[in-house]
Amino acid sequence: MNLTEWIGRTETVTDTFTATPYAALAATLDHPAERPQPGTALPPLWHWLYFLPLYRQSEVGADGHAKRGRFLPPVALPRRMWAGSQFSFHSPLRIGDEVTRTSTIANVSEKEGRSGKLVFVKVKHELRRSGEQAVALTEFHDIVYREAIQPGAPESAPTPTQAPADADWERKVVPDDVLLFRYSALTFNGHRIHYDRRYVTEVEGYPGLVVHGPLVATLLLDLLREHLPEAQVARFEFRALRPVFDIHHFYVCGQREADGSIHLWAKDHEGWLTMDARATLQAVDGGAA
Repeated sequence: MNLTEWIGRTETVTDTFTATPYAALAATLDHPAERPQPGTALPPLWHWLYFLPLYRQSEVGADGHAKRGRFLPPVALPRRMWAGSQFSFHSPLRIGDEVTRTSTIANVSEKEGRSGKLVFVKVKHELRRSGEQAVALTEFHDIVYREAIQPGAPESAPTPTQAPADADWERKVVPDDVLLFRYSALTFNGHRIHYDRRYVTEVEGYPGLVVHGPLVATLLLDLLREHLPEAQVARFEFRALRPVFDIHHFYVCGQREADGSIHLWAKDHEGWLTMDARATLQAVDGGAA
């Protein structure tokens, strides 16, 4: 099957940004969990609490995701990971807004990597408030599919990169089963690598439960909000370089750059870079700094 035939396929979903998911994620990130008032702006990336993938139980695949071939192309490779994303925040999304998300398959490509065949799928999301033509948020989502690990074969991890030695801010994160379960529940993410230890170790060959890439990215921007609470993010992008597992702690770090941007990264317990990200802040006049 020619997977490139899926390029251009679209899907449209409408949702109302209600208060309870916001409060639940705040509690999960160990913040006060008061339900926000209508009109409260969502922190960046918290739109992932909405437009949940409401596929029926009979449509669940072996890995816990929806079976492929509807909106996403029917990639035969079994292992799926969130490889990265790029965002442009045009205007705030707020509690009480009715928002429509239009998703488009922007690209599908096949490559050969160290671990075998890879398929990359790039999805473009555009979010608009009800009744408005202007896009409030543009998101590109990069998905990578990989071959199954062969029995007895060692996991082929990417060549490690040492994380930056100096950070302006750093926070230690201890991921546990409850944190991963709560984030999976909040995002209705059935992917078994995040909660099914037997599946993730015996079928997918990982040493422990995989910490969600979006959760790590959310923690990076949560670190930014902690230290620059008044800053508004205009653009954000991240690349997931290595998986993070619940068997060890990891760190989220940030540093101001000379050009005004914020370099954000995550590193594992050994100091290897696991996620690399950059945030561009909104200038006072409304443009990007």
